[in-house]
Amino acid sequence: MANQHGIIAKFDTPAGIMHAAEKVRDAGYKNWDVITPFPIHGMDPAMGIKRSLVGRFTIVGGTIGLTTGMLMIWFTGASELSLPYMDGYKLIVGGKPYFSPQFAFPVSYELTILFSAFASIGGMFILNKLPRHHHPVLKYKDVAASSDDKFFLYIQNEDPQFDGEKTRSFLKNLGPVEVGELEE
Repeated sequence: MANQHGIIAKFDTPAGIMHAAEKVRDAGYKNWDVITPFPIHGMDPAMGIKRSLVGRFTIVGGTIGLTTGMLMIWFTGASELSLPYMDGYKLIVGGKPYFSPQFAFPVSYELTILFSAFASIGGMFILNKLPRHHHPVLKYKDVAASSDDKFFLYIQNEDPQFDGEKTRSFLKNLGPVEVGELEE
């Protein structure tokens, strides 16, 4: 097939897809995925998926938010650089010092939350390569059953180990209900 994207296998049970995922992982395939109607406990280790990097995006965003809030309050209240914009007068509020982390905390706290949320969403989009408006798996005839009671595993033709016939026979040996080809 000239426009082949990969090979897909359909399974009836969560145990069947879990067993197949472990075998595909052990065989050394890299570009593959499973489609299930609900989360299956233990699927991530069965697929060899490591911990997500979204948390790192979040901590960086939060740190930038906290730093931005503190610097903003410091700049507007205590910095000599802000004096030309305020006609040379520092603002004394209630006898408090020009800068203190205590009164800069509310603004910094809110910016920490805001920047963390933006970084989490942005990181998720980057790591998931979104937006992707269409995936070749959606062309497969029975893929709608993956939202009800069927389980699918597909291996992409971009995988270094992919060989059409060898991959097809490998998937057939895993005990699926059916094996088919994905079109681009």
